[in-house]
Amino acid sequence: MSKPLIEPSSKPNSLPTPLVRIAEPDETNIRELVDAFYRRVDDDLLLGPIFARELAGRWDVHLAKMTTFWSSLVLKTKGYRGNVQEAHRPLGDIEPQRFARWLTLFLDTVDTRYEPAAAVQFMEPALRIAQSLQLSKFGWDYAIPDAQLALMASLKRLRTGRSETESSTELPDRSHVEPFPVKLSGVENTELRDQSGDA
Repeated sequence: MSKPLIEPSSKPNSLPTPLVRIAEPDETNIRELVDAFYRRVDDDLLLGPIFARELAGRWDVHLAKMTTFWSSLVLKTKGYRGNVQEAHRPLGDIEPQRFARWLTLFLDTVDTRYEPAAAVQFMEPALRIAQSLQLSKFGWDYAIPDAQLALMASLKRLRTGRSETESSTELPDRSHVEPFPVKLSGVENTELRDQSGDA
């Protein structure tokens, strides 16, 4: 009789050891995060078929690129060279619920692997990127889901240390600064300057 591959535990019904949350992101645990997340994506009924179609034969390249992407954002390695908007433009069949599902899976994967202070470093950019892609894909009149906006606001409060009652909409005073040298909402800046002088 051969020896079993796994020795039986002396404890009845022993549970698997819980994953210890990581306090500080590094290249190795970012690669592990990317691998864990995309395993979930591949298994997901809503997202799996799209990723399988788009990444057929290219999973390894994509995982390496995503590790570089997240390392660039979180560790400031600046190794990623690409355009997120352009990379997603060919995906014509992406619907709002798929963005929500991507966010849910990603944020949950980050939350289970990192301590809160480290998790915020991934969650905030993920929410900003998702919002940018949603507006680009579905138009500027697309309403970002309230739960997504609330999560983004709560993460910002966590990062900045602001309380619930403090205003997070305060903008810097730009009254003594030249206007932006671009059109805003189709109105020339000279028109804006003239209008502000009349007030």
